[in-house]
This record gives sequence, C-alpha cells and structure tokens, in this order.
Amino acid sequence: MLRNPLLLTALLITGAIAVWGIVDTAGLAEFANTLVSIQFTSRAWFIMLTASVMLICCVVLALSRYGNVKLGADDDEPEFSTISWLTMLFAAGMGVGLLYWGTAEPMTHFLIASDYFIPSEAANNALFVTNFHWGLHAWAIYALTGLVIAYFSFRKGTPVLVGAPLLKVFGRGPVVRTVAWISNLLAIVAIAIGLGGSVAMGVFQVKEGVDALLGLQGTGLGLTLGIFAVLCVAYILPLTVDLSSGMAMLSNAAMATAVALMVFLLLFGPTHYLMGGILQATGDYINEVLPHGFRTFTFMDDRVGDWFQSWTLTYMVWWLAWAPFVGVFIARISRGRTIREFVCGVVLVPTIFSIFWFGIFGGVGFYAVLNTEIPILDVVQNNVSAVTYFVLGHFPLPSLTIAAVVVAAFLFIVTSVVSAAFVLGMFSTGGDLNPGVKVKLSWGVVLGALGLVMILSDSIDAVKSIIALGALPFVFIVLLLVVCLLKALKSEPAVQK
Repeated sequence: MLRNPLLLTALLITGAIAVWGIVDTAGLAEFANTLVSIQFTSRAWFIMLTASVMLICCVVLALSRYGNVKLGADDDEPEFSTISWLTMLFAAGMGVGLLYWGTAEPMTHFLIASDYFIPSEAANNALFVTNFHWGLHAWAIYALTGLVIAYFSFRKGTPVLVGAPLLKVFGRGPVVRTVAWISNLLAIVAIAIGLGGSVAMGVFQVKEGVDALLGLQGTGLGLTLGIFAVLCVAYILPLTVDLSSGMAMLSNAAMATAVALMVFLLLFGPTHYLMGGILQATGDYINEVLPHGFRTFTFMDDRVGDWFQSWTLTYMVWWLAWAPFVGVFIARISRGRTIREFVCGVVLVPTIFSIFWFGIFGGVGFYAVLNTEIPILDVVQNNVSAVTYFVLGHFPLPSLTIAAVVVAAFLFIVTSVVSAAFVLGMFSTGGDLNPGVKVKLSWGVVLGALGLVMILSDSIDAVKSIIALGALPFVFIVLLLVVCLLKALKSEPAVQK
C-alpha cells in the first residue's frame, strides 16, 4: 500500500474531505454549495451538452455498422442469459435513490411547477422532469462509460482502469501517462463521494422507516447514528471475504422487494389512473426528451434557475460520479455481447422501468393532491425522507410494506458499499481484479466516514452539493473516454450478421 502513489493520494484526498466534514460539517457544505453554484452558473450549458452528446453517441453506435462489434473476441459468447443479464441491470439501476425519491421527487417538482401551470399541467411537467432525470440521459452516461471499459478491457486487453483507454489510443508519453493517472484519481474521488451521499440518503430513509414502524417522533440524530453503526458492521464484515455471489443475491432480493412494492401500489391504488398517467408520461417523454436535453432555462427567473441547478444539473453530475462504478459492473457482466445489444439493454430497459416506477409512485402522489385532502405536500415540504412511508401508510398492510422498504433500503446500501469498496480497491491498485482485504477495508472506512459527513450535514441539499463537487472534474474525463472509443472503433472491420 505504501508503494502505491495512486492509492495513497486517493485515500489522502477522500480522507481529508471526510475529516473536514466531520470537524466542520457546515463549513464543508457551504464551501461545496458555493463552488458548485459558481461552476453550474458558468458551465450549465457544457454539462447538458455532455449528457446529450453521450446519449446521441449511444444511439449512433447502436445503429451504425459498429453495433455488431463484440465486447470481447469475435467468438466470445455472453456469460449470462439475456434474462439474467437484464435482471442484473435492474439490480445495478435499482438503488436506494428510487426508493427515496419515488414519490418525493415528482411532488417536489410539482410544488415549483404549480406556480407556473394549472395543477394538471404542473403534474405532467413534474412527472416528465422526473423521468428525464432518471431516464435515457442517465443511463447513456452509464452505458457509454461502461462501453469504453468493456471494449478496451475485453477486446483490446487493457487493465480495467479509467485511464487505460487513453494509454492505448494516445500512447504512453509523459503527458498521456499523467492525464491517465489523474483520470484514475478523479474517478476514485467521484465514486467515493457519490457513494457517501447514497449512504446518507439510505440511512435517512431507514431511520424514518423505523420511526414509522415504532411510532416514534423526534428521535433525532441518535437513532440515525445507531442505524449508521449497524450499517458499518453489516458492510465491513463482507469486505474481509469473497462474498460476490452473496452480494448479488442480496441485491436481487432488494430489487425483488422494490418491484413487489411497485406492483402492490398499482393493484391496490387507483389502477386506471396510474396506468393512464404512465401512458401519457411515456408519450410526453418520447416527444420531449431530446429537446429537453439542450434546455438550460437561461431566460427563466431565478427561482427556476435555482431549481435547474439543484436538480437537473446535480443529477447529471451525479450520474457522472457513479459512471465508473456502475460502468465497471455493467462491463463485467456484458462480455460477449455486441455493442448494439449492450446499448439497447443498458439504456432502454432501465429507462422503461423508471417510467413505470415514477408513474406509479408519483401517480399515487398526484392522485392524493388532485383528488383527495391527504396532506402529502406538507410532508414533502417538511420531511422529504418520510414521504414514501406516508404514502404506504394510506394503503393496506402498512406495517408490512414499510418494513419491506426499510429492509430493501438497508440491503441496497450494504451491497452498494461492498461493491464500491471492491471497485475502488481495483482502481487504486492498477486494475487488480482481486484487491487485498486491507485495501478494501481502507476504502470501507473512507466510505463510512464520507457517509457520516453527509449524515451530519442533516440536509439533502448539502449532500447533493458535496456529491456534485466531487463529480464535476470527471465531466472532462468522460469526454476523453468517448474520443478514445470512437478513435479505436475506426480501425474495426465491418462486421455483418
């Protein structure tokens, strides 16, 4: 470990951020918010252009002659069946974020949009924006990053590192080596800080679920820290052994629980209302998704501008922060598939699922707002972490469904941290596919410390700002990776099927 400059530098940077956040949480949050606001104001157009270009590249590659190029040798066959592959893609895309924001995000956008539109149009706009945040653009960022890693690792034989494609395409000169090293470092920092934010969101949601189950109120930071301590024990132990199959089983169990919740709400809720909303949302999304990717709300008032920065821009850089982590996972399970299969599976399937997810969870919220006196908007404004439980409390078997959300959220956090510690260990040891226990434990401690920082901030807005701060530099690296892929594909012979 002492002979690995990349590992030491990455641990030093992320550790320093963690210590700063623990000692002066408010100071770090204020610094992140100020710097991110400056960057978002000056580079909003660049961030949106990057996300849209990545989506367009995915579409072009899937439709081009390169769509038949295999991620691996020409005679490689997929390791997993299509159904199993798609199931694992769901596991990668189904995280605690969807459980947390299922109803809360559409309702939050509705609060803003209702000042500009009549209620029904405000609901349409809120659902479209939510689908935009979690749809094609997000998964195109994941897909293109994963595609670069899979193509160069399995077809060109490079190490599983973010900087490896740069060295393969541009040579190993001192400038290229430096850029590749920085790319690996920025990827590590982005993953670590992004994962810390997800840990905080998950702990907040589990805490609210425990409160709802036990009828507690005002438990404050004590219960939150207690849940965090249990979480640390739960993920530290698996880092000492090889539990990859066990982690996959836990992740799939969490995903199955989330799907069961979605079906439960659809069947026991206003089914015709929810299905009608999903159909309309699908049409709106298909019609508007590409133009919306180029919108920067430049000519709107400050309130809309602040909302755009706090949500759309933050989401785009959030997906960029997770892109190396999710990209490696997706690449790992996609060897032997063609570029066309890869892009269609990774981009389209999770997007369709997200439209149904938010159509159901968000649709339930809109039904409550537009057709009942249920005060869901008050909960959104006062305690966003409790919104999911508030919704479930108005359905049959609330104790069972709330407990299911608590368990699913906890499992998603554990599997995410264990997987992230493994990926970070791999990245920081030159692409070692089996990083040592000490390295994984070191990253487990850092991820826990970063999660604690986010928890101590006690603010979702602060969490989002800190994540964006860690991810912003990686925007430029992603574009370099796209250039590497396009240059390398030019040398591929035409593949006919």
